[in-house]
Amino acid sequence: MHLITRQDELEVAIDALAGSDFVTVDTEFIRETTFWPELCLIQIASADVNALIDPLAPGIDLAPFFRLMADEGTVKVFHAARQDIEIIHHLGGLIPHPVFDTQVAAMVCGFGDSVSYDQLVQKITGARIDKSSRFTDWRHRPLSDKQLEYALADVTYLVDVYKYLRDELEREDRAHWLNEEMEVLTARETYDPHPDDAWRRLKMRVKKPVELAILQRVAAWREREARERNVPRGRVLKDDAIFEIAQQGPRDAAGLARLRTIPRGWERSATASGLLAVVNEALDLPKDDLPKLPKFAQQPEGTGAAAELLKVLLKLVAEQQGVAPKVLASSDDIDKIAAAGEEADVPAMQGWRREVFGERAISLVRGEIALKFHKRKIAVFETPDA
Repeated sequence: MHLITRQDELEVAIDALAGSDFVTVDTEFIRETTFWPELCLIQIASADVNALIDPLAPGIDLAPFFRLMADEGTVKVFHAARQDIEIIHHLGGLIPHPVFDTQVAAMVCGFGDSVSYDQLVQKITGARIDKSSRFTDWRHRPLSDKQLEYALADVTYLVDVYKYLRDELEREDRAHWLNEEMEVLTARETYDPHPDDAWRRLKMRVKKPVELAILQRVAAWREREARERNVPRGRVLKDDAIFEIAQQGPRDAAGLARLRTIPRGWERSATASGLLAVVNEALDLPKDDLPKLPKFAQQPEGTGAAAELLKVLLKLVAEQQGVAPKVLASSDDIDKIAAAGEEADVPAMQGWRREVFGERAISLVRGEIALKFHKRKIAVFETPDA
């Protein structure tokens, strides 16, 4: 089990992989104590070649690997690709393309929601993967043969998984279903979130425009601090502390010290000074410049019951189509369709999803179809008024 640690070995391996119709890719990384994941191992394979690359080896330059990731003539196959792509984007400044995510493809092919890699390998190939090395500290060197064997299995079995799912999608004429998902997965904005939008990830607990102004600025400040210091967001400031600061609006260290979510003595640190600067910036905004609170529209009467019926319909359609319900519509999609009907601006009402599920959902909302329990099964029927 050979680990590539020299530049000439890396060049030879990438040259051998270049020109392949597809390569399977996986990464091992650590991110418990950092904002950016620390890349510790790269596994890559084609139908004929496989390689294990040590990105921590002294003097190693991953440019050849990134060059392959940018090759439009080679499909890059991942399982649950988002974190792997995030690493490649951060270190290589690019997003692999084209991409095939076997976890998403498996949902389209009826393997259930978010099926794990080892489950998928077992169902498709019959092989069982030894998971005993799953929680390895991949930074530690040297890596044992057992660890390397485990890591390599993440891409070698993926070759057969990819071929099976690719052929299944073609047979069912659903390749375009996956393509729409891959467009989102490979969109640059997926991996380039602006710090000023960081507040959107937080659950809304503010009730006044000035509180929202503080929340927005403190969340952006924390995002920048975490990135610059390369530490998890929570190491800079906990979410609960952001909400308490937004509600209390402390202008100075004394005010900050009175908050229960702030560690004792932290208010005297240089970091706290930067935080207080953005809090005061928000507090000093003219009233007309304060952000408007998001409007949460009153849901029409019966929306909750309608959503429950739509969930039953979703499960029924998913079973008929042999796909995971999550592929067709999310819970948020269902709630919005129940409230707004055809006007709902959600993925379930667009493209192939509308054709497969959205139109039937609208028919149910309009009362043109109904559900009944017939012969121990749920069935759809047209209503007399349709």
